[in-house]
Amino acid sequence: MPPMNDDHHPLEEEQAALRARLEQLRSEHRDLDEVIAQLAASPLHNQLQLQRLKKRKLVLKDMITRLQDRLIPDIIA
Repeated sequence: MPPMNDDHHPLEEEQAALRARLEQLRSEHRDLDEVIAQLAASPLHNQLQLQRLKKRKLVLKDMITRLQDRLIPDIIA
C-alpha cells in the first residue's frame, strides 16, 4: 500500500495536461485565424480551402470550450 503523504496527485496532473492541451488548441486556433485572414485577402483565394479552414477553426473552438468547461466546474450545478 502506498504511503498517504505521497506527492503524487493524479487530479493535478490531469489538470496540468488539460491546461497544456488547451494552450496547444488556442495556439492552433490563432494560427488558423492568421492563415484564414491571409487567404481571404488574396484575390485568388480558394473558396473550398477557406471553408475547410473555417470549419477546422470552429471545431477547435468547440474543443477549447469543452476543455475550459472541464477545468472550470459549473458552480450552479
